[in-house]
Amino acid sequence: MQLYNTLTRKKEEFVPVRPGKVNMYVCGITAYDYCHIGHARSALVFDVLVRHLRALGLDVTFVRNFTDVDDKIIRRANEEKRDWREVGQTYIDAFHEDMDRLNVVRADHEPRATEYIQQMQDLCSELIAQGKAYAVPSGDVYFRVRAYPPYGKLSGRSLDELQAGARVAPGEEKQDPLDFALWKAAKPGEPFWESPWGKGRPGWHIECSAMSKEYLPLDIHGGGQDLIFPHHENEIAQTEAACNCQLARFWVHNGFVQVNAEKMSKSLGNFKTIRDILGSYLPETLRFFLLGKHYRSPIDFTADIMDESEKALQRIYECQLEAGKALERAKWKKVDLPADILKEWDDHGQGFSAALDDDVNTAQALGHIFSQVRLVNRVLEDKALRAGEGARRLLEEFFERRSDWSAQLGLFGQDPATFLLALRDQRAARLNIDVPRVQALLDERAAARAAKDFARSDELRAALAELGVAVRDTVEGQVWDIA
Repeated sequence: MQLYNTLTRKKEEFVPVRPGKVNMYVCGITAYDYCHIGHARSALVFDVLVRHLRALGLDVTFVRNFTDVDDKIIRRANEEKRDWREVGQTYIDAFHEDMDRLNVVRADHEPRATEYIQQMQDLCSELIAQGKAYAVPSGDVYFRVRAYPPYGKLSGRSLDELQAGARVAPGEEKQDPLDFALWKAAKPGEPFWESPWGKGRPGWHIECSAMSKEYLPLDIHGGGQDLIFPHHENEIAQTEAACNCQLARFWVHNGFVQVNAEKMSKSLGNFKTIRDILGSYLPETLRFFLLGKHYRSPIDFTADIMDESEKALQRIYECQLEAGKALERAKWKKVDLPADILKEWDDHGQGFSAALDDDVNTAQALGHIFSQVRLVNRVLEDKALRAGEGARRLLEEFFERRSDWSAQLGLFGQDPATFLLALRDQRAARLNIDVPRVQALLDERAAARAAKDFARSDELRAALAELGVAVRDTVEGQVWDIA
């Protein structure tokens, strides 16, 4: 397996530090608001990485933290006149609800910053004892960046470059503009913990060092590209300076999400929470869309692309539905599939695994799935082939592979008939189609056909078309969908 390492800026063979075991830590949310589509992408990227590592037979310990005390949480609590702990719990619960809907496997451990206050203070004390951090009269504790010469190795920034843009804010007592806070003296009205430096609370960066310490060295540390600097850069510096060991072997970062080719921002009015999106689309549609591009590439959220994702999912589930019906055949003829179909089938089956082995290339993996679906449809559409033993073996293997796709991508695992109905109803709701009215017209049309009143049947088909509904007559009755 090859994995891109932000630290070395190249793909490298992934070999666990401990044979057969993987320790993976991913920075989670700051719990002050509902999760947006960027949070969804990051969660899905590392969800698929964990799933794939486990499919390879590796024993993965997956840790994802929650920041449950922070300036933003305190500000939100003050605005809403609620306790800051209640605010944090509200949005941690909301995170779990959103991620469960997106079929994200929960982390093995979900530490919270407030559970590791003592460990953070211990790290600060160790760094002070080594001369790599210092306390100031106000009660703040700062890390001495120049005491860690490799600083900047993750982001590729030099100390000279950082020095040029560094400033000391009014009221700060830093000895060097590059230094950053490990512990902050509490302001009036803020939550605080007693410490050797007075009443205070942790800085943002120190919490991850404390929460990941028991798993060092990490095989993989992950997060969004926005965390590379300063958060992950500072995390490396304070952890490696205090512990005298490597924090993580691989650093994995996912790309940004844009909305209609613009940076997502509340000020631009294009801020998309997961809940906003799931009001219009099924969770699996959002998951499919976010896995449709390589995780390191930027991805642009638009309604048109979501609609395309919905149609692509529909094709795959329709293929599953028809393949399942075909397998109900009682007798099979001794007809094998052509060699070209079998070779292509094997090639794309191997291609799926190879794509995930190549830096978790979900976009390429999905391409191999669509090629296999196309082959299945080709067999199902050929009357001579679909009745043969070769087709039966291929269809059975199709469902075996579907189980693997579902296990590794978290997609395509629902009952096809149930999913297709849910997809149709979701689309109808989004387009404001009156489903009860549609059903009434369909019932009337069924009665007209039973009475052999085909003129009235055609009139009703036209009336349904005006509502945006297409009708197909099958041996199982009328089937309707959005035109």
